[in-house]
Amino acid sequence: MNNFIKRDIFKKVSKHLDNKEITVIMGPRQVGKTVLTKQLKEYLIQEKKINETLIYYFNLDIYTDRDVLSDQADFITFIKQKSQKDKIYIFVDEAQKIENAGVFFKGVYDSELNVKIILTGSSTLEIRSKIYESLTGRKRIFHLLPFSFFEFLRAKNKSLCKLLQSGNKITKYDQTILIDTYKDYCLWGGYPQVALSDSISDKKAYLEEIFSSYIEKDIIGFLKIKNENNFIKLIKVLASQIGGLIDVAELSLAINTDRYTVDRYLKTLEKTFIIKKLSPFYTNSKKEVIKAPMLYFIDNGIRNLSLRLLDNTFDKLEKRGEVFENSIFKELLLLEYSQEFNLKFWRSKQGAEVDFIIEKGLKVIPIEIKVNLKKDNITRSLLAYIKKYQPRKVFVITLGYQGKRKVLNSSIEFIHPFNLKNLK
Repeated sequence: MNNFIKRDIFKKVSKHLDNKEITVIMGPRQVGKTVLTKQLKEYLIQEKKINETLIYYFNLDIYTDRDVLSDQADFITFIKQKSQKDKIYIFVDEAQKIENAGVFFKGVYDSELNVKIILTGSSTLEIRSKIYESLTGRKRIFHLLPFSFFEFLRAKNKSLCKLLQSGNKITKYDQTILIDTYKDYCLWGGYPQVALSDSISDKKAYLEEIFSSYIEKDIIGFLKIKNENNFIKLIKVLASQIGGLIDVAELSLAINTDRYTVDRYLKTLEKTFIIKKLSPFYTNSKKEVIKAPMLYFIDNGIRNLSLRLLDNTFDKLEKRGEVFENSIFKELLLLEYSQEFNLKFWRSKQGAEVDFIIEKGLKVIPIEIKVNLKKDNITRSLLAYIKKYQPRKVFVITLGYQGKRKVLNSSIEFIHPFNLKNLK
């Protein structure tokens, strides 16, 4: 198991194994859910000293395993027999493949058995539709997404990752390696198979396979969307509009489809972890955008694949900064999941804009994204926000200048993307 990259959510998920609630691990296909369950099993054996005979793993892609869970009453009897003396742990991979899975596991949970259940599934839509609602109050959801940058770095350069996380001073030599690694992350994204491959042709092939599997199994197979070409065309249009306001009317014209269908496609893309909508932050409905959301892609590799940009270098893709900005969004999204704040954006009706706003209770932190700042300049938009809201702290994330300055009563920090832990 030491060959596997430990995921950032491992600590929280492993801690939840002591909780009675059902643990549900959600995320897109091929992000490493099966590997995570194997790591959790190893953790139970090595750290918690659980006898291996008390741990059961069922992969419902395998028909013989599916037979064990084909009848609820029989499965409850199985649990009672196996847990007479000690608590048992049951991992169920591809849990959505059980008929009426939500009702099935609700009945098992309500039987007050001496068991801890961990469910995963590679089809997010099926997990949501078949399990999500039925287990209200009986589950906790954990989101497993493609690698964060730290996970990506852990796969590429463990020693440098440890140095960065230690908080010790980073030399200029190591800073250069970090920046080059981050550019690689921006181009290829964080799907484990892609990140762990050193071959460019293999990276492309893996991304193509991930995308094809998504279209065939989730979109055509489960949702029965018939117009595959229109759906893919919408993905391409959205990929070219990173950080832009969503206008359903314009999108319907772009792909020659009615607004209802476009809206359905957008919801599908969000539920399957391809895109994520970002809501606006506002206090004045007359002067600020209050409704139209922005959108970003969960993974840069999928975004760049959809636009056929993978033959380019990072520097060629950075003319307008979308690739870098989208990568920062992904990192902030992961922080949002773990630190429980609201991630938003700000835009005035006059066009002033701040890329991201972290909102946690009464605390609000604006974040501006600039790829290669040479000095401590700030935009007019950010200055407008500072004058209006007077935040105590402001962050500018860049691959260039690092330092601090004061504007009015706001302290502005210019940091690299791999120092996002400083966002406090």
